[in-house]
Amino acid sequence: MKIAAKIFPFLIFTILLALPPIYFIYFGDKSLIVPQFWGLFVFVGGLTLLALIAILAAQSSSAELGTQIFMAATVFKLLACLVFVLVFFLKHKVDRPVFMVDFFYLYFLNTGFEIYVLLCNLRNQNLK
Repeated sequence: MKIAAKIFPFLIFTILLALPPIYFIYFGDKSLIVPQFWGLFVFVGGLTLLALIAILAAQSSSAELGTQIFMAATVFKLLACLVFVLVFFLKHKVDRPVFMVDFFYLYFLNTGFEIYVLLCNLRNQNLK
């Protein structure tokens, strides 16, 4: 199935995304990673995975529908992350600049991966 074939690159991307924080936790400066980083990592990664599955499922029926679902999934992901950040700041006392660097590291790279998958799928459809 086409969707299952795109999940494997996402898993590789997720592992590569986890390597710099693991390095900082064990070998570098631990103050660059917030203590609740892995919860944030799972949340943003889970949203990205759900968005990818929705986009690929919609693209299998119609390329135009896939683009609309991409836009809707991106807006949903942005709003969900904003709510997550608000709740996180209300419940935990953390160094806010460090948290924002960690958050944007995860958010922008995951969003970039979504765009990459979308562009690869649209490019493949143009070849047909």
